[in-house]
Amino acid sequence: MDTYQKTIGSRLMLSGFMMIALSFILIYRMAGIGVIQHGHYLALAQNQQRFEETETASRGKILVHDSVSDPNAYYPLAFDVKSFSVWAVPNQIKDKRATASALAGPLDIPENEIFELINNNKLYIPPLKKSLNLSKADSISSKNITGIFVMPEYNRYYPEGSLASQLLGFVNSEGTGNYGVEGYYDSELKGKNGDIVGEKDTLGRMISMLSQTNPQNGTSYVLTIDRSVQYYVEKRLAQAIEETQAESGTVIVMDVATGGILTMVNNPTFDPNNYRETANTNQALFGNPAISSLYEPGSIFKPLIVSAALDSGTVTPETTNTFGTTVEVDGYTIHTAEGKAFGTENVAQILQNSDNVGMVWLADQMGNDIMSNYIQKFGFGSKSGIDLTGEESGQVPKVKNWRNINRATISFGQGVSVTPLQMVAAYGAIANNGRYIYPHLISNIVYNDGTEKEIKREEGNQIISSSTATELRAMLANDVLHYRSLGAKVQGFQVGAKTGTAQIPSPTGGYMTSPDGSNLGIFIHSVCGMAPTDDPKFVMIVKLDKPKSAEFAERTAGPLFGDITSFLLNYYYHVPGKQASQ
Repeated sequence: MDTYQKTIGSRLMLSGFMMIALSFILIYRMAGIGVIQHGHYLALAQNQQRFEETETASRGKILVHDSVSDPNAYYPLAFDVKSFSVWAVPNQIKDKRATASALAGPLDIPENEIFELINNNKLYIPPLKKSLNLSKADSISSKNITGIFVMPEYNRYYPEGSLASQLLGFVNSEGTGNYGVEGYYDSELKGKNGDIVGEKDTLGRMISMLSQTNPQNGTSYVLTIDRSVQYYVEKRLAQAIEETQAESGTVIVMDVATGGILTMVNNPTFDPNNYRETANTNQALFGNPAISSLYEPGSIFKPLIVSAALDSGTVTPETTNTFGTTVEVDGYTIHTAEGKAFGTENVAQILQNSDNVGMVWLADQMGNDIMSNYIQKFGFGSKSGIDLTGEESGQVPKVKNWRNINRATISFGQGVSVTPLQMVAAYGAIANNGRYIYPHLISNIVYNDGTEKEIKREEGNQIISSSTATELRAMLANDVLHYRSLGAKVQGFQVGAKTGTAQIPSPTGGYMTSPDGSNLGIFIHSVCGMAPTDDPKFVMIVKLDKPKSAEFAERTAGPLFGDITSFLLNYYYHVPGKQASQ
């Protein structure tokens, strides 16, 4: 009996100790929650009661000059269209029935529907309505209703439609710039958004506005593009593609005095206002072939090799040699373009006859190191640094891997891949007395306070001497007057240019051939040149992909180059006695 009572007593005592211990633990936890972790749980509670909304900044404009309308004015190619959204803070609205009645008309929402939104206890997410025009927004703001806020919002608009679209890019639904100038200068154009911080009740309804930070609108950029020139060239390129039955085409014009791109045109193109439609059908149109399309340039590469041979002292313009229709290199047979033997030629005649065999001889006289060094100095194998997204650097084999056949084919524009922009920049050095000019697209930056900053031209290294550049311009002028580039003639001015009919590599090896033997639709036709040759104002490349109307470039790209050159000379001079004509 005593043993039983002792056992019961021990158990009761143990239970008592356990209850006391649990009590201490509970008190400690409560103290921890109430005191030690008070700040942590308070922050969580405040975060659940707080909301934050972004007030979007207005994106900067993309502007251009227009020599025809007013050369001193700016014209927008891209800007934000301002609209408005209406927010409600139900807790602040004094007379909800009267408020619903006042808003029904401007918002085009039934009065009862508005009343339910601002009066019930359901989770409420502003705004009441978006994309209101200015007149309706002003109508609501003028009512001065407590608890109703009118906030601006912006949508990107391109007033010229597809004009310069691959140069501009577009802004997506999230407000981010994609491709072109919109992508390259996205952070500067978009500015800095503002925000609104407020409190909400346990049901998620706004009850007060705590703070508001105003947005800082984006910076605007003025392009070097001339709107009238861009419009003319786009129209003329489209005509040429139709006339020659080409698949696509590109034209770039660069101002020699500034390095500014006067026009950059591709066809086909797209409308950035309807970019979603293009995204669903052909996203490749978003790219800019002028800076990203790699191709073997063919004969328009020859003047650069000739300039290297002259500038290095390897030959003089009068150096001669005798050539046949073919030459053997590393087991390969290289032909003249039309199977014609030109006999004895000096250096100028090699270029004017576009003699592949003569070009191989010139390259042999220079050797790998000299020739490779000049190719690199002309900018091939490197990006120009133009202020656009998507630029490609091209492909030039490393000189340590060159065989004789590499040197031979590169001399007439095969075995290297370039972009149209690289070709324009390289010819720009010949036009600029031997000094490289970095191409660029921005002429001015316009800040929010109205001040402007002019972007100065950036010159590169002296690639060839001024005397070599002068000799090359004379050779290119003779090429236009007497030989291959007859289609590029412009009456009243001396124009220098070189045509190229370039083969296209085949996916299965070698180069494309035509099943019917016509040689139509299997080449890239291009002309690269400058005018006037005595004091060049601009350099230009015209490129047509796979035209089917003629075999050689002087009959397809040549007339296009001539028409645009005529237009541009009139653009630069505006002198009746010097009006360019065809």
